[in-house]
Amino acid sequence: MKTNVLISPVNADELYFTGKTTVVIDVLRASTTIIAALANGAREVIPVATVEFAVKVSGGMFGGQTLLGGERNTKKIEGFALGNSPVEYVTEVVDNKTIVFYTTNGSKAIVKAKFSQNLFVCSFVNLKNLADILFKLNEDVEILCAGNNNLFCMEDTVCAGKLIEELIKLNSDIGLSDSARAAVVLSKSFGKNIYKMLSETEHGRLLIANGFEEDLKFCSNSNIYKIVPIYVGNVIKSLNY
Repeated sequence: MKTNVLISPVNADELYFTGKTTVVIDVLRASTTIIAALANGAREVIPVATVEFAVKVSGGMFGGQTLLGGERNTKKIEGFALGNSPVEYVTEVVDNKTIVFYTTNGSKAIVKAKFSQNLFVCSFVNLKNLADILFKLNEDVEILCAGNNNLFCMEDTVCAGKLIEELIKLNSDIGLSDSARAAVVLSKSFGKNIYKMLSETEHGRLLIANGFEEDLKFCSNSNIYKIVPIYVGNVIKSLNY
C-alpha cells in the first residue's frame, strides 16, 4: 500500500485519477460540511464545479426535496438555501434532502477526481474511520487536498498527514511518497492544537474576519463522526460498512 499527497488540484488532470482510490480533503469547509450534512440525515450531496450547473441540476429535480448549498469567496451565494457552514446543516433542515453543493475549492476538487474507482471525502471530523476503510481496501491511495484557489493550504495538508498517521498505526509498512512524508511532518509540527492551527492559516483568518469563527471550532473536532462519504454515480452518499 502506497500513499501520495497532492497539495493542490492543479497538480493533476481528471484522467490522472482514473481507477485510483482517492481521498479529497477540504477542511475549511466543504469536506466537514458534507460529512455533517450526511450525518444529520441528508439523503445525498451532489457536488458541482460551477454555480450555473448547481442551479441547472436543482431545477431539474422535483418534490421539494432539494436544497442548493455552498459558497463563493466564503459567503453564501444569492438564491441558495444554505452556505458552506457545517453548523447550518442540522437535521431539521437537511433530513432526507438532496443537497446540490458548490464551493470555491472543495466541490471542484471532488468533481476533478470523479473518475476514481473509490472516491472518499475526509476531514478531521471523520479521519479515523476512513483510515480503517482504506486499510481494509489495501489499495494505493491518492490524497487530494482542495487547497486555496489552487494553491497550497496548511489545514488540508495537516489533515492529510493525520490520516496517514492513522494508516501507519494500522500498517507500519505503508509506502510514502515525498509529499506524504512532508504532510506527516507538518501534522506532527502543527497538528497538536487543531483549532490554533486553523485560526492561524490564511483561510482560517479570512473566515474569522467574515464572522465564521464557530465554523473553525466545529472543523477542529477530531473523529466526532463515523460517517465516511463516498462518491458514486455523480452523488456523495454515506458508505455503509
